[in-house]
Amino acid sequence: MVARSPAGAMDLAIREERPGDANAIRAVLEQAFGRAAEADLVDALRASGDVVTALVAIEAEKVVGHVTTSRLDAPMRAVALAPVAVRPERQGRGIGSRLIEAAIAAARAAGEQSILLLGEPAFYGRFGFRVEAARGYACAYAGPFLMALTLDPAAPMRGRIDYPAPFSALG
Repeated sequence: MVARSPAGAMDLAIREERPGDANAIRAVLEQAFGRAAEADLVDALRASGDVVTALVAIEAEKVVGHVTTSRLDAPMRAVALAPVAVRPERQGRGIGSRLIEAAIAAARAAGEQSILLLGEPAFYGRFGFRVEAARGYACAYAGPFLMALTLDPAAPMRGRIDYPAPFSALG
């Protein structure tokens, strides 16, 4: 999957991560979050085989953003969208939004029924994520920031959702 910027926009490409991107992805995550925990999470998700989709945003042949989806243990085909990161000097330019949209498109194409995330409702709501859509799920992260985007109206709206084990180490 490669998505390019429209004519006249910054030269940005979204593509699947490659093994040679790992160090650059780690740097993006550490810079964006100001700590190593999210980079460690992505490394652990890769090692555990839980990654479903991992995309990078490329500008001038450099990784400037990253998003990961990972498999959830759920009563439907579902993924967690986390983390999303953009280099601090490139934030506020739509790169994170492009990564989220690409991750949603990949989940739809793969036949996922739902995407869950922990995030700010005002931001993620514009992509269709809703706190109300996640309220029926029993989850360690249940609360005002657990949100769901239902991709298939036949997906169960109740049941237990378990995130992959590497998430438990995230502080």
